[in-house]
Amino acid sequence: MAVMQVDFVSQCLMRTVTIKVILPLDKIAKMNGEKAYVPEKFKTLYLLHGMLGNHTDWIDGTRIQRWAQEKNLAVVMPAGENRFYVDNPREGAYFGEYIGRELVEMTRKMFPLSEKREDTFIAGLSMGGYGAIRNGLKYHKTFSHIAGLSSGIMLEDILNSTNEPVMPFMRRSYYESVFGDLSQLEGSDMDYKALICKLKEEKADIPKIYLCCGTEDFLLKYNRDYRDFLTKKGVAVTYEEGPGAHEWDFWDTYIKKVMEWLPLDEGSKGLNSGNVGVE
Repeated sequence: MAVMQVDFVSQCLMRTVTIKVILPLDKIAKMNGEKAYVPEKFKTLYLLHGMLGNHTDWIDGTRIQRWAQEKNLAVVMPAGENRFYVDNPREGAYFGEYIGRELVEMTRKMFPLSEKREDTFIAGLSMGGYGAIRNGLKYHKTFSHIAGLSSGIMLEDILNSTNEPVMPFMRRSYYESVFGDLSQLEGSDMDYKALICKLKEEKADIPKIYLCCGTEDFLLKYNRDYRDFLTKKGVAVTYEEGPGAHEWDFWDTYIKKVMEWLPLDEGSKGLNSGNVGVE
C-alpha cells in the first residue's frame, strides 16, 4: 500500500495544492504463494472532505487505506478549503473545475489510473458530499458513480440565511463569498436539483447515485428530500440511513458500504437494502 502526498501547481486555483493519494501497488503474495493481483490501471475514487477539514481527513478518520487495498482501488483526496468545491470567478478560484477536470487530468498523468468513465468515481462527506454531487453531475462524462455521505445539500437554508449566526460559516456573508450572488444560485450549475433537470432534458447518462445519512444527523431531512426528488425524477438512487450523527463513526461505517456499492470487483454485489428508484 503506497500512501503519497503530492504537491503540484493548479492552474484553476493559481497556486500550489496538496493532495493525498492511496495506491495499492505493493500487494504481498498470498500465504499459498499465489501472486497478488494488481491491475495495470486502477479504478479511482476522488474523495472529498467536509467543512473545517483537509486532504488528510479521510485517512485520519476512517479505515479507507485497508479497504482500498482490499478492493484494488486508487483513492485521491484533495483539499477544498471550506469553499464547497464550486467555482468563484470573482476570486479567481475555480474549485469546481479543479475537482471535475484538472485534478482528474493531473492524477491520470502521475499514476496508473484508468481513463474510463466506468472506472472513475467521486464521493464526499458533508460539504464534500455537496461537492461530489455537484461536480459528479456537472462533469457527468467523467464520473460514472457519485456517493454523498451526510451531504450538505441545504440550498434552501443558504438562500434564506442571515448574518445573525455566531458561527461565521453559517452566515449569509460567508455563503456569498463562496457562491456569489445568492439570488442567482437557484437554477445555476451549483443547484443540485437544477443539474438533474438539465441532464434529464438533455437525455444525458446520469451517474449512479448513492446517498446515506445518520438518523441523528442535522442534515437528515435534506438528504431525504433529495432522495425523494431523485425518485420523482426517475433517477436511480441507492439510499441508506443508519444510527449516527454528523461524526466519523458513521462515515467510517458507510464509506465501506460505498465501496461495496461501487463496481470494483468482477461479479461483486452492491447493496441489497435501502434501494430507491430504478437500478
